[in-house]
Amino acid sequence: MRRWRTALVLAWKDFAHEWRISACLVLGLAAVLTPLLVLFGLKSGIVATLTERLLADPTNLEVVVLGNGRLDRDWFAARARDPLVRFVVPRTRSLAATIDLVAGASGGGGGRRVLAGVEMLPTAAGDPVLAGRPVPSEVRQVVLSAAAARRLGVAPGDPLAAAVPRQTGERREAGQLGLTVLDVLPDAAMAREAVFVPLALLTAAEDFRDGFAVPDLGWPGERSAPPRTVFASARLYATGIDAVAPLAAALAAAGMEVRTRAAEIEQVRAIDRVLSFLFTVIAGIGAGGFVLSLAASLWANVDRKQKDLALLRLVGFTTAPLVAFPAAQAVMIALCGAAASAACYAAVAASLNAVLSENLAHGEVVCRLPLPAALAALLLTLVLSVLASALGGFRASRIEPSQCLREV
Repeated sequence: MRRWRTALVLAWKDFAHEWRISACLVLGLAAVLTPLLVLFGLKSGIVATLTERLLADPTNLEVVVLGNGRLDRDWFAARARDPLVRFVVPRTRSLAATIDLVAGASGGGGGRRVLAGVEMLPTAAGDPVLAGRPVPSEVRQVVLSAAAARRLGVAPGDPLAAAVPRQTGERREAGQLGLTVLDVLPDAAMAREAVFVPLALLTAAEDFRDGFAVPDLGWPGERSAPPRTVFASARLYATGIDAVAPLAAALAAAGMEVRTRAAEIEQVRAIDRVLSFLFTVIAGIGAGGFVLSLAASLWANVDRKQKDLALLRLVGFTTAPLVAFPAAQAVMIALCGAAASAACYAAVAASLNAVLSENLAHGEVVCRLPLPAALAALLLTLVLSVLASALGGFRASRIEPSQCLREV
């Protein structure tokens, strides 16, 4: 053990004594490793930013059910249990899911503002579009999209008058009710004109248009609608972007026609694949060059110190401690080179993120190196350095004690 410790101490002292050569080897490693760290940071940052943008837009997680079907409560219960499904709520026929909204109907000098045929979307707790925002819990509470709120000139807390028109024979009728704007969604959450309503209001509008009475809202009809057992469609959202395609495939296999934003998701995956391939090729070339360069340098270093190493063999050092001499220096080069590379990467990444910040949203970065990736890079650098030292170690193991005696 004492000889091992002595070999390591000598390796360190030799590394420090020949600091110019050591610095060249460290800078050579940093010159190879820094671009790789920056490239991987760009890959991680770009892909992570694009993925976060996809997740920030709930429409990328939506699986749109096309057409009208007959979906019973068992179907909705099965979807709610599906690990691929984040949110599901029944929908009525699209032709029956519209409502006329009127703002300023109670008088005042602002005038009446009418928005006819606004799309009604059912909502409930857990709706990803309303994430972090109040959800209507009463039939007279609604959430407007920003586009609809601008057309009506209303804000959260304002009242609205609503009408659900229907044609009965030659007679036109309308079910009237008052609503309260619970919240207004930003354009990023919902770009088109829409109103989010409780499912009870959506089914009441469909029943009224089908000629039934809705006693709870005071809407007339020949009789009340029978208990509802099926729905025409559904609002359906996957748990994540990786779940969109499997969920859509499962629904398609069940005979349902669906539409997703799979093209946008595939673009991000394609970028990830291309950047991963480029990084692998460049990293392989760089790592190969570094290993060959370091191996040649350590071989030359051992060759220059043949007499000194032979003297160590003469005083009793075995082969193993001598092989540890270049291996220890390789580890020192790796650690110093990794530290220099990390410092250079931090400076370059900060500069890139600062220069490109105008094109990024708050909290987004274009260059990001996750901690696990940084630790993996350090470990790989150490492993490759030790492997590179094998050539120098082989050369050291071939040195005979007699070589130092020839110089006497």
